[in-house]
Amino acid sequence: MFGYSEEQIAAFGLSFGVGGFMLYMLFIIGHLAWEAKAGKFGAFVIFLGLAFGMLGFVAKYLIQWIMGIR
Repeated sequence: MFGYSEEQIAAFGLSFGVGGFMLYMLFIIGHLAWEAKAGKFGAFVIFLGLAFGMLGFVAKYLIQWIMGIR
């Protein structure tokens, strides 16, 4: 499609598409902490608990970038 291979489109969607969704999820978590009036420590705990899974995805992407895999 438009001169791009399926692999290039999938890599773009995986990096930027999922990254965009992750930023949106961080916004939702922040809004949840704000509406709950959680305070600084409560917001930290909410972010730690709900956003910790995203760390693995980011770490995988950074490791691949550092090692030059792609």
